[in-house]
Amino acid sequence: QVQLVESGGGLVQAGGSLRLSCAASGSGISNRAMGWYRRQAPGKQRELVASIASGGGRNYADSVKGRFTISRDNAKNTMYLQMNSLKPEDTAVYSCAATDASGRLPFIYWGQGTQVTVSS
Repeated sequence: QVQLVESGGGLVQAGGSLRLSCAASGSGISNRAMGWYRRQAPGKQRELVASIASGGGRNYADSVKGRFTISRDNAKNTMYLQMNSLKPEDTAVYSCAATDASGRLPFIYWGQGTQVTVSS
């Protein structure tokens, strides 16, 4: 079992930056793929923002390419999302996710989420 806890959300002006953290406990993340999702409004579909494989390969949604960077520190059992040049449309609840220890999808562990609000 893996427990995931996000932190680092908040209110920021457009053009600003935030760094989200996802701290894992219960088991290590080194063999797991990890990802960040966001839900921009209640009832709207959750969107995969970025993912990072156990080997370090990264993928990004087109909407955040060049602005967001996903990274992981396996020694600290933590994943990060550096968000730069934030836009009002980035406002959402951001959640982190992890696969099982095989590193293969689907994501089966989820955090509770952290709110990011970008003002114009």
